[in-house]
Amino acid sequence: MRLRIAHSTMYLYEPAASGVIQILRMTPGSHDGQYVANWQIDVSSDTRLDMQLDAFGNITHVLTLGAVEELIIRVEGMIETHNTGGVLKGTDERFPPSLFLRTTDLTLVNPEMSAFAQTLRDEAENDTLGFLHGLLVQLNEHMTFDPKPTSSTTAASEAFALRRGVCQDYAHIFIACARSAGIPARFVSGHFLRADGKVDQDAGHAWAEAFVPKLGWVGFDATNGICTTDAHVRVAIGLDYLGAAPVRGTRYGGGRETLEVAIKVDQAGRQTQS
Repeated sequence: MRLRIAHSTMYLYEPAASGVIQILRMTPGSHDGQYVANWQIDVSSDTRLDMQLDAFGNITHVLTLGAVEELIIRVEGMIETHNTGGVLKGTDERFPPSLFLRTTDLTLVNPEMSAFAQTLRDEAENDTLGFLHGLLVQLNEHMTFDPKPTSSTTAASEAFALRRGVCQDYAHIFIACARSAGIPARFVSGHFLRADGKVDQDAGHAWAEAFVPKLGWVGFDATNGICTTDAHVRVAIGLDYLGAAPVRGTRYGGGRETLEVAIKVDQAGRQTQS
């Protein structure tokens, strides 16, 4: 598929911030099943964008600004995708899979999650892929999508207890349960083409990748209960959301900060609805 993506992030500072530093992980890379045909970043203020690769191989841009009242970051481009059955190939892997057994504050398991994962592990016996598919299905059934009770700082254990959350929470829970079963897993931020024709979204998408012997890394989208397809555009990876967040940084001075995000994900040639 050919997917058109437009992502706008706007910050308002009242009064003006005296300085802003942001790290952008908003640029996808090419690999088997995903080719970046064109992509560009525009910033409302006159600033230099320094591009580099982070430790995980994500494409990052660093922007630094002085006094600013409004900051708008726009990215857009065209991505060609092909369905690989969820199996990831052709990526720049800088660490052994075992690194992704490392827990973080956002992906710690509690006793309930550990028991949940162990039951699925026992049912799958020694079948790693079978366990992961079982986890995908059961987690999708356990959770209800609801943006109200959680935030970007909500831990997997909190969302699991609430049985509610957004795609970030689904991914964190999946990762935590997989790691508790001894399976390397990592967080992925990106975009998703909705099947219902709706192109306007108020946030990006997130899912998990787990390492399966003889297959390699495989994408699992617990929010939708599926392995990743050509409807997914992979942008960045990390141990959790904090390592793959589209925009992350700090500001100096100023008062109230307001954030607005608008995203469009559309298939070229598809009739859509807003």
